[in-house]
Amino acid sequence: MAMGRKQTIWLAGGGAALLLAVLVAWAISSSQKETPRMNTEGPGLVLDIDDAPALDNQKTLRCFVDGSFVGMLTIAECAKKNGVAANALDVGVDESGEMTAAPTASLAPPPPVKVDPAATPVKVEPGEVVPEPKASSGPVAACLRYAGNEWNRLSDAISLNACVTLLYDGRCVSPGQAQYARWGTQTLRLVPKRVEISDDNKSFRTLIEQGQGCSVK
Repeated sequence: MAMGRKQTIWLAGGGAALLLAVLVAWAISSSQKETPRMNTEGPGLVLDIDDAPALDNQKTLRCFVDGSFVGMLTIAECAKKNGVAANALDVGVDESGEMTAAPTASLAPPPPVKVDPAATPVKVEPGEVVPEPKASSGPVAACLRYAGNEWNRLSDAISLNACVTLLYDGRCVSPGQAQYARWGTQTLRLVPKRVEISDDNKSFRTLIEQGQGCSVK
């Protein structure tokens, strides 16, 4: 009888402990489900690679002056070194993954523009498709790319929009860098986040802003 009573007490105690564990687990589960984070956030970390990192004006970054690295400076200090306003700097991540600041196209000055389109070789990169000239209103001109210290002709007669798309759609450059081209007598320049155009190869103005993925369409 004593043994049976002890067994009954042990079973009752075990059952109570099991019931308590179930209640605690249920309470934890309920509290987690009621937390907004559990119901609204997806699993893991989601990053948008097209979003530029937020700039901290007090944080130092790689600064270039006249194409030369001058040290780790704040944006204001780098702009002062270059003799320009802070918003005249191209700021972003360079090839090494470091935050960099430099005046627009300071590492890649405009090439000479005395070029005869008819005398330049035709050179189209693999995968590039040059659109056929359309018999529509609107000006057309020769489209040339400057690469490898030489001018290469892509087309003899396409529109400005077609030339810019062919040259720069999906292409990105780092702060201070630039890619140059010609459409007729005008110089085109790709700098971070925008394509610029110049009538004299000196004074550039924004032609089009690049979208996500460096798109110009």
